[in-house]
Amino acid sequence: MQRGAVYCNQILAGYIEKRSAQEYLFRYDDAYFADPTASAISLTLPKTQQEFTSSHLFSFFAGLLTEGINKNIQCRLLKIDENDDFSRLIKTAGEDTIGAITVKEI
Repeated sequence: MQRGAVYCNQILAGYIEKRSAQEYLFRYDDAYFADPTASAISLTLPKTQQEFTSSHLFSFFAGLLTEGINKNIQCRLLKIDENDDFSRLIKTAGEDTIGAITVKEI
């Protein structure tokens, strides 16, 4: 199982896990979920529930990944399978992402 910590503006918002090839989980951190001033990290992951599951990498997180030649370069340098989006996410989305969300490998 692979796991990453999800931060929103450097505040721990939750955790993302790849449990198997067809099972992904995102769970808001208890403190973040309980904070009424903390916004949802995405419209597709609203704070109306604390835990979400999916059979593929959530679209919101897939949107943080590079494409094209940059994807090829990252995969070659980090020795990651080009089809392993979850590994790319936790290896490359730790800083300098577009927007407020970062993902750090645990």
